[in-house]
Amino acid sequence: MRLNPALCVSDDIREYKKALRAQCRNLRKSLSPGVKNEKDRKIFERVTALSVYKETDTLLTYVSTGIEVDTSMLIEKALLDGKRVAVPKCVDGTRDMDFYFITGSDDLTKGAFGISEPDPHKCAPAKDFEYALCIVPGLAYDMEGYRLGYGGGYYDRFLSAHRGLFRLGLCYCSCTVEKLNHGRYDIGADMLITEKYSRRFPRT
Repeated sequence: MRLNPALCVSDDIREYKKALRAQCRNLRKSLSPGVKNEKDRKIFERVTALSVYKETDTLLTYVSTGIEVDTSMLIEKALLDGKRVAVPKCVDGTRDMDFYFITGSDDLTKGAFGISEPDPHKCAPAKDFEYALCIVPGLAYDMEGYRLGYGGGYYDRFLSAHRGLFRLGLCYCSCTVEKLNHGRYDIGADMLITEKYSRRFPRT
């Protein structure tokens, strides 16, 4: 099964994205644990083989939930490689998020939407993002690097404020399409990694 945007017919981009998100979630939930683990492993191997990963000192990454491309292996590997690893925390009452450096899973606690977030009482805030590699979550990606997020706008706001970051999208092949409808404020990735291929995009 693959994502089919043609099933999401609407002139309203909000309704289009809502229908597409539901389709993506169902596709991902249909993956058996064994199949998902294998896809995650292949994506992990592709990411850690990249020169941009090897050369960066700072990794910004989401902490994955059950239907997302797993980042736990990547976090563990980056820490073992001596990199600084920062993960996001939503700022209460806003659509903003701050990143905090972690040293392991013990620095995480349940936060907004039940997602694991850094404990600000244990972790130092990340402020300098120069030359950082940012792993960007997405339910779907297209062949221009644009993503379908979860609708909160957190990453688009963050990426808009920090355009010097290298933006690396992770996605399963079944959730990639040729072209997504996107808004003028949406920010694309510099590169997309799936379990089958890596694709670089022109910087926007």
